[in-house]
Amino acid sequence: MPEQVKRLLILSVILVGSFLILRSFLIPDSFGEFGHYRGDVLNEIQSLEVKYQGETVCLDCHEDYGEFKKVGLHAEISCESCHGPGWKHIEDPNPENILLPEGREFCGLCHNKNAARDAREIAQVDLNEHNSESDCMECHNPHAPWQ
Repeated sequence: MPEQVKRLLILSVILVGSFLILRSFLIPDSFGEFGHYRGDVLNEIQSLEVKYQGETVCLDCHEDYGEFKKVGLHAEISCESCHGPGWKHIEDPNPENILLPEGREFCGLCHNKNAARDAREIAQVDLNEHNSESDCMECHNPHAPWQ
């Protein structure tokens, strides 16, 4: 066997052996338990504190807004999409513990003209042209935008 082939063979064995040794240290034991994932991650995620509460929790206290939302243009959007995670507000109902959206930039996150969005699904306006001196909520009630 030529000398260079022996050297390449030895180098290949060293590389493969190093890879297998490193792999045993770097890949967790639970990897592959549920497909191409780390099985322990389920327990880790389950132990995290819940931040989002869900719309039904919001409507337990705010039934009046629920009635507006049922028939509104925002009926399919969760309260927490605009008001942020409700967990602090649930623990302490102080209004400071919930996001109160204001300003054109906030509404513009969804409603600013964007060619990538389907204009039939989401009403879009050019914030630079449409009542540029006003706050959106001076004219539009987000809980009853048809009014």
